[in-house]
Amino acid sequence: MSERIMLRHAQVTKGTDKMADQAMPRDETAAVVVHDLTVAYRETPVLWDVDVTIPTGTLTAIIGPNGAGKSTFIKAVLGLIPVAAGTVEIFGHSTPKQRKLVGYVPQRGSVDWSFPTNALDVVTMGTYGQLGWIRRPGKPERARAMHALDQVGMTDFADRQISQLSGGQQQRVFLARALIQDQQLYFMDEPFAGVDAATEKAIVGILQELRSQGKTVVVVHHDLESAPDYFDWLVLLNVRVMDSGPFAETFTAENLSRTYGGNLNLLSSRTPPRMAEREAGSNVAATGGAGEISRQARNDGEVAGRDGEVASHAYGVSRHQGTAVSNGIEQSE
Repeated sequence: MSERIMLRHAQVTKGTDKMADQAMPRDETAAVVVHDLTVAYRETPVLWDVDVTIPTGTLTAIIGPNGAGKSTFIKAVLGLIPVAAGTVEIFGHSTPKQRKLVGYVPQRGSVDWSFPTNALDVVTMGTYGQLGWIRRPGKPERARAMHALDQVGMTDFADRQISQLSGGQQQRVFLARALIQDQQLYFMDEPFAGVDAATEKAIVGILQELRSQGKTVVVVHHDLESAPDYFDWLVLLNVRVMDSGPFAETFTAENLSRTYGGNLNLLSSRTPPRMAEREAGSNVAATGGAGEISRQARNDGEVAGRDGEVASHAYGVSRHQGTAVSNGIEQSE
């Protein structure tokens, strides 16, 4: 780790929680406030001096090139990885004090889908953070899990082994696990990876419904063409924050060029081919997409296993992580 990073790490790790509460005036109107966040792997900074504020009640996209630190940013905010410097506040307080307000959908590739459990059990894991260390899920929790599966159109697959689900179905199960937590703030790491256009559009409808309820959703997203149609707040990230703010003001050719290190012609002709395909191939309304998802889920069953890429990492069910981010199935860091 470089001399500067080590120095800053020493400054921050002494009384980290106290500093997080006192370093900045609290902005309890913001869902997330990150100040001077630096994360390094060995001597290489992955995030450097990141300052960003995410307002409450927004559907926020984190966009940037591969290796920009997008997933690392989410994990650092959640306290899942150590940071070299910086502070994070969630609703005006340090992360450890606010963990019960946060839900997390990790990348699909961080999970060993061959673990012997079914979709209903995975969704029920979302209740662990509310139950604590001693209580076990009972009928009320399983009823809530079935309702969450119904929201994403997966009730017919409640007893299905997760390894037998397609990539799109697996992603919907993870979304259901987040919904059962009924949190105020959600972080989702590439939730549209491996899903078809119809499923993506219906999932976006669910995320927009969460926003209409006053909740905040933060999503790592890669598709520049669909992003303006989905999100209202934007963070452009490439190790540093290149810009952030209301989507329409931030999503400019100049900012994208700075973020991706080259000229992008996307904005010069705003009739993206993928959006045209979505409209032609799917008539799913953004609200009330559950029925369409259910039909699509049955179609996905025909190709289950083709895109069910199994990660080689261990499947860890940790009640501590469940309490921290209500994530009982995520790979241990």
